[in-house]
Amino acid sequence: MRGLIEFVGTLFYVAIFARVVLSWFPNARSHPLVQMVYLVTEPILAPVRRFVPTFGALDLSPMIALILVLIVQQVLLALLT
Repeated sequence: MRGLIEFVGTLFYVAIFARVVLSWFPNARSHPLVQMVYLVTEPILAPVRRFVPTFGALDLSPMIALILVLIVQQVLLALLT
């Protein structure tokens, strides 16, 4: 179970980071792999966006989501020990 939690946490972490990098290339959104990254990350980022204000063109929701993913992962791993 510990390995699964670590894998899923890492998967979300990488997917969110990939979405940040991919946001710099708006023409890539039509690629199926990019669409998959957006599909995986949107359920995590959408609720965070409702609570975190934007600062002009700067979207802080991915950074907050990364922190939340790490916190949830650590809490779940602590509950297993």
